[in-house]
Parts: sequence; structure tokens; C-alpha cells
Amino acid sequence: MIALDTNLLVYAHRAAVPQHAAARAAIERAARHPRGWGVPAPVLAEFWMVVTHPSASGRPSTPAEAAAFLDALRDGGRMLVLEPRDGFATRLVGLAERLGLSGPRIFDLQIGLCALEAGATEVWSHDHGFVAPAGLKVVDPL
Repeated sequence: MIALDTNLLVYAHRAAVPQHAAARAAIERAARHPRGWGVPAPVLAEFWMVVTHPSASGRPSTPAEAAAFLDALRDGGRMLVLEPRDGFATRLVGLAERLGLSGPRIFDLQIGLCALEAGATEVWSHDHGFVAPAGLKVVDPL
């Protein structure tokens, strides 16, 4: 299974960004993957925060626009939402401590751990410094 990072959703949602067409194509490829695709639950919140933020470049998306984009991915693209399992927070904090992780990279680890535990083998991200747990391959589809 393929899991997508927030940046690909944001690029696919924002027609004015240079990565828009490539991100849309990547999502279409993921949607055709034989083992399925999805987004870790934390990605949904991060996507919403970015695209509806009042200082978003261009103009912020309305809540209705953000919801319609996600609905289209779920309904038309068969996107799964990858939910954390019980005890996730304990495993996340323990792994972050073992890795000596600090600052905002905890968000990458949260996305990666959620994806891995839901059965993903790859996370697609355009973030070249994405921090993933062992066993999860990071791929830049752009």
C-alpha cells in the first residue's frame, strides 16, 4: 500500500503551484496501485490547516472546498484513511526518543508510523528530509 504525505495533497489541490500537475499525476498513479493507497489520519488535519489557513498563498480554501477535494479523493479515487492503532502515542514518543528526534520532524514520524502500522510499505512525499520509521520506504514521486 502507498501512503501519501500532506505536500502532495496540497500541491494537487492548489492549481497555481508549479508542482500541481505532477502531484495530480502521482495521486492518479497511487490510485491505480494494486495494493491500494491512502493518507494517514494526521495528513487530513495538516492538509486542512495548510489550505484553509488565512495566510495561505493566493487565497485560503474555504472549508467546503477543502472538504470537496478530500471527498473526491475518497469517493472517486478510493482513498483510504489510515488510522492509528491503540497505543500509537506511546510507540510514537518512544520511537522519537530513540531516534533523538526534535522539532517539527515529529510530524513526519507521526505520519510514517501511522502509515506503516496500517500496512503501507511506501510513503510518497516531496519532502527530501522526511523522517520515516524503519520498514517504510520514502519515495518522491515528483
